[in-house]
Amino acid sequence: MQDDLIARARTWLAEDPDPDTRDELAKLIEAGDVTELAARFAGTLQFGTAGLRGELGAGPMRMNRAVVIRAAAGLAAYLKKNGSTDGLVVIGYDARHKSEDFARDTAAVMTGAGLNAAVLPRPLPTPVLAYAIRHLGAVAGVEVTASHNPPRDNGYKVYLGDGSQIVPPADAEIAAEIAAVRSLDDVPRPGTGWETLDDSVLDAYLARTDAVLAENSPRTARTVYTAMHGVGKDTLLAAFARAGFPAPELVAEQAEPDPDFPTVAFPNPEEPGAMDLAFAKAGETDPDLIIANDPDADRCAVAVKEAGTWHMLRGDEVGALLAAHLVARGVRGTFAESIVSSSLLGRIAEKAGLPYEETLTGFKWIARVEGLRYGYEEALGYCVDPEGVRDKDGITAALLITELASGLKEQNRTLPDLLDDLAVTHGLHATDQLSVRVEDLSVIARAMEQLREHPPTELAGLAITKAEDLTRGTDKLPPTDGLRYTLDGARVIVRPSGTEPKLKCYLEVVVPVATHADLPAARARATDLLTAIKRDLSAAAGI
Repeated sequence: MQDDLIARARTWLAEDPDPDTRDELAKLIEAGDVTELAARFAGTLQFGTAGLRGELGAGPMRMNRAVVIRAAAGLAAYLKKNGSTDGLVVIGYDARHKSEDFARDTAAVMTGAGLNAAVLPRPLPTPVLAYAIRHLGAVAGVEVTASHNPPRDNGYKVYLGDGSQIVPPADAEIAAEIAAVRSLDDVPRPGTGWETLDDSVLDAYLARTDAVLAENSPRTARTVYTAMHGVGKDTLLAAFARAGFPAPELVAEQAEPDPDFPTVAFPNPEEPGAMDLAFAKAGETDPDLIIANDPDADRCAVAVKEAGTWHMLRGDEVGALLAAHLVARGVRGTFAESIVSSSLLGRIAEKAGLPYEETLTGFKWIARVEGLRYGYEEALGYCVDPEGVRDKDGITAALLITELASGLKEQNRTLPDLLDDLAVTHGLHATDQLSVRVEDLSVIARAMEQLREHPPTELAGLAITKAEDLTRGTDKLPPTDGLRYTLDGARVIVRPSGTEPKLKCYLEVVVPVATHADLPAARARATDLLTAIKRDLSAAAGI
């Protein structure tokens, strides 16, 4: 067994094109580190509807140039089998370790396969790549990014020519082509032949952001902005300048790309402590709101000041605010969200007489909703211009929320004031999340198994009126690994994360509110219910 492991490692080492991972693997082999080698060679990093994502390092269970070259070869074979014999593949990348190398390798593989390849000129936001696919008439796009994952991770996100991320069965068909790649020697990789794009694609994306804002709308709100050590700063500043907003005050310590993310434990605005520097900057400059992007700038976080204290708005709150703003502007079209997001969006759409759809988790599903005008997901993702970008876009979302804040400012009102209005109109929709990060993925599997074998009948004293195992699908949703509980005045969804080693439980309670004076009591009731649901659900899942 050990001899076989060492032999497989030596075979991998012989064709690894990267001196960094070759050196890493050679040292493991020399040291006879069987435990670490077994982890690296326990299988292969799985390609799915999120593409690839994992820790950087040597071996088939890590993200590295050898894995990326195989993935690119599989994608190229899939495209050619489906009739794209010489189409264009456009490739973008963020500023993480190895991202540019992975982008160049992908371009080389596409060129070697007879396809055309074009690489964005430098690390740019993921929405620019998503826009470029349709703008350039590409048959596919690749974005090298791990979004808001820890610094040691990287990833590989695939889009097809409609500008949306892949969904089944394309993911399985691409995975099969990747598995068919026997040796990197079989993958032609010329050193030249692809195009490095200039700034014209970025300029076209920025010009498209004009469509997000209403003509002659107020543009007065002042912002503090953090790029969270990612690639969003220059594009967001250019978009804000183009729109005529005041220049955002930057969180200098997090403004420039840095793949080590030195000021945050996790480069995700939702994580505790990640926004501390932004709050400190806001304390100095007293803006109307704080805007944050995640490292690849496809997500947008918002913080506001209430009673003298800055705090983050939940993704569901921003989602509702943007929806209400678009309704007030008179937009038409379908509003959509994933099943883990707040049901408040459905209430807003219903009152406005607009179509509404729920999808599985992820913008790969939301972006495919017919007639989509606005889509969002609670994890800080918002699609506010689906004709431009069929994915979440943290730049255009930042523009739209700042337009809303500007209009409210003209009325001497704030974003929290509008949230209060929505609660009185539709009921207080309070959401929370029970999220458990694990080292051992079997913990997640055991929790899901326990809930399936011993399903709870009530949570927080609220009877479960309907329990759904989403692996069976529903009349509107394809199968997915998840559980949904409908309670009397609440809703709970439990699912493994598709991008991180986490079990995620999404909680929502709805408390009727008669008047603004009733809001404090309603919020207290909602907090108590959410706390109790968390406690009871944690016990039921054994986590």
